Amino acid sequence: MSDQPPTRAEDRPGPSRRRPPRGRPVPVSTYRLQLGAELTLDDAVDLVPYLDRLGVTHLYLSPVLTPSPGSTHGYDVVDHDEISPVLGGRQALDRLSAAARGAGLGLVVDIVPNHVAVPTPAWHNRALWSVLAHGPGSPYAAWFDVDWSAGDGALLMPVLGRRIGAVLAAEELTLDRMSVPGTGGEQQVLRYYDHVFPVREGTEHLPLAELVERQHYRLAYWRVADEELNYRRFFDVGTLAAIRVEDPGVFDATHDLVAGLVRDGVVDGLRIDHPDGLADPQGYLDRLARATDEAWVVVEKILAPSEDLPEDWATAGTTGYDAAWRVQATFVDPGGSGELGALMHRLTGDTVDALPSLVEEAKREIVTGPLYAEVHRLTDLAAEICRDDVRLRDHTWRSLHECLVELLVAADRYRYYVQPGAVVHPDSHAAFVECVDRARGRLDTERHETLDLLAEMLLGREIGSAGRTREARRDELVVRFQQTCGAVMAKGVEDTTFYRWTHLVGLCEVGGAPERFAISPEELHAWAARTQDHAPVAMTTLSTHDTKRSEDVRARLGVLSELPVEWAELVTSLRQVTAEDRPHVLDGRTENLWWQTLAGTWGPDGPLDVERLCSYLVKAMREAKSRTAWTAVDEAYEDAVLTWARRTHDRPEVRQAFDGWVRRTGPGVRAATLGTKLVQLCFPGIPDVYQGTEVTAVALVDPDNRRPVDHAALSDRLHRLEREAPRDLDDEKLLVTSRALAVRRAEADAFVGPTAGYQPLPSSSGNALAFARTADDEPRAVVVATRLALALERLGGWGEHVVTLPPGRWQDALTGQVVEGGGARLADLLSSSPVALLVRAEADA
Repeated sequence: MSDQPPTRAEDRPGPSRRRPPRGRPVPVSTYRLQLGAELTLDDAVDLVPYLDRLGVTHLYLSPVLTPSPGSTHGYDVVDHDEISPVLGGRQALDRLSAAARGAGLGLVVDIVPNHVAVPTPAWHNRALWSVLAHGPGSPYAAWFDVDWSAGDGALLMPVLGRRIGAVLAAEELTLDRMSVPGTGGEQQVLRYYDHVFPVREGTEHLPLAELVERQHYRLAYWRVADEELNYRRFFDVGTLAAIRVEDPGVFDATHDLVAGLVRDGVVDGLRIDHPDGLADPQGYLDRLARATDEAWVVVEKILAPSEDLPEDWATAGTTGYDAAWRVQATFVDPGGSGELGALMHRLTGDTVDALPSLVEEAKREIVTGPLYAEVHRLTDLAAEICRDDVRLRDHTWRSLHECLVELLVAADRYRYYVQPGAVVHPDSHAAFVECVDRARGRLDTERHETLDLLAEMLLGREIGSAGRTREARRDELVVRFQQTCGAVMAKGVEDTTFYRWTHLVGLCEVGGAPERFAISPEELHAWAARTQDHAPVAMTTLSTHDTKRSEDVRARLGVLSELPVEWAELVTSLRQVTAEDRPHVLDGRTENLWWQTLAGTWGPDGPLDVERLCSYLVKAMREAKSRTAWTAVDEAYEDAVLTWARRTHDRPEVRQAFDGWVRRTGPGVRAATLGTKLVQLCFPGIPDVYQGTEVTAVALVDPDNRRPVDHAALSDRLHRLEREAPRDLDDEKLLVTSRALAVRRAEADAFVGPTAGYQPLPSSSGNALAFARTADDEPRAVVVATRLALALERLGGWGEHVVTLPPGRWQDALTGQVVEGGGARLADLLSSSPVALLVRAEADA
């Protein structure tokens, strides 16, 4: 890269956009903090000394803009011009930035461009309040993606607990006067319990039923949303309304503060939440690059296993889901798939080849259920285009709807990146053609002509009357289909199928690929080499605020693949001793999930608190939507399952069995826990340490994974490790984390520099995973990790197996052991720990 890069991000070619211009800050590592009332920005100031000693270079903050009242995560923004007062406001952010800079650290901030909150009361969101009050005439009307032609020209507000007629009859709607913050004085409002809505000027004195009818919004029963919602939302969450940041005015209004923080040096980089929900992700990133002087930016993007991030995006890369599943899958034994599949079949009836059909079934449920309104709107668009073109007029609404449903079910990725007026990338085109072919196989031949028509329109091609390609409705159809694909994938796969598929539940992770089960070290090396070339400063991760299970829970679950026969025997015995507790309504998927959840959360100190486990189980059952769901809770079923779960959790026989399992699997869990962590920390990219995962962290899906972390205790533990040897696995993981981060800081050129490289190292054993990090092709650090330790144990250990180290003398940063380059016996190198992190010995440094 030259010293004088082009000033416009879009002028820089392909892969060169993956690294900010020379002189712009790039993290060497990050540490994610989940901010909130229990961890404010000033609280984070107090953590700076600890995080500096831990070895990270950047604090990575959850969203800091003002969210809805009571928000526990910050992704429900209501004010883009204000740092959350709950977190301490702008002054607290400045104090944190100054404290970090004083320690040589920086800040990365998570931002949410795709949506805003629909809060209660609505006046907390000034833009939304204005639209509710003034409708299409509001200066903020362009912010929201609303179909004003639907719902009698009123914005649907599905907030009522029952149908509007019953609400009016019960006099649950009342008129009131109040001073609405930010609107200047008192005004008439309409109240429904905690909800408050503006009253359209001139309607104040109408009878209540007529007044309700005359507003710019339509109050409706909450179940109406899935069928008649007329604004785009975040997936199926009605309380998160999408905004149109493709409009330059909306972008400027919602990014002025954040972009200023970057330009002023308060913040070094940004994490972008769900860019696939935007109308034009590439255009958005181009505009963001210009607004932030091409800062380091990563995107929360879920990629299919064979999919690459578009190289013309102005981003360093993804937030690391693609690295997380691959690192984890390398520590899973492929030989365990058959026996674990047989156990799943005995409990659930699912066969190991059933995952694709489960995905199809779940996506079809989502398309015809929670996302029906979105698909209906797509169909209306397509039908309007056909009605207005005589050459297309005989394609009916019903045929278009059936074809769109099949295309959305057949789509195997979040987006195909077709942009109106732009040439479709060959890879995206090929993937979409495969999607069309899958849809064709599920449709009657009478629908194939309509499917072909839709395929051409969705690729932005001319179809019908000559020259009619860039009409507004055709462009909208292209974009809206892309946005809907992501919603269907998220809700159908991540939030439904992954709670139904129980082959090895640790593989069912956000951004994961459970169909792969396991991958080889060679495949991981190949992917790492490509990452080093194409996304050298993207983020990597193992745990996030979105992961369904923490990295340590998944490491414990991965060990099941090494002892599949023993695990199957254990489950059989557990079912026998708890047979009298099992309710007849219990489905096998929930039972299999439960036993594996206990295996993943049971540690040397015993089981996780039963109420935490039951809270997780409720969420898992409702997300699976098989017997109960968030929108159709079956209390009797849930009570029966939770009673069974509590009884099995407390049974002495179960506790004894799992205590024995923990002892039996201890060496395997230790190797997987330390191995996955060390590999991720030294892999190509910028590793993130999610808060608290520098030690063993047992956590399940949110909100469980956002529980407060005792950083004072972690700081004390780190101080102790500076003086004495590790006492337990928590100590060992903290030692691995801190030493790896220290090596990254000391040898930054080998990890994030322009000449950084990744070099696989040969080993005579497939149980060893080894690689070097280089600068100018010179090895600077070496990682050796044990994979599948229990399988290795069955083979009799390392024996005479060796790993070939680069020439010279090396010292293990974890143990102090010095070894010579060349063929090193793994039994000697890994005699005291399943992992080694080698740096140049002082004489060779």
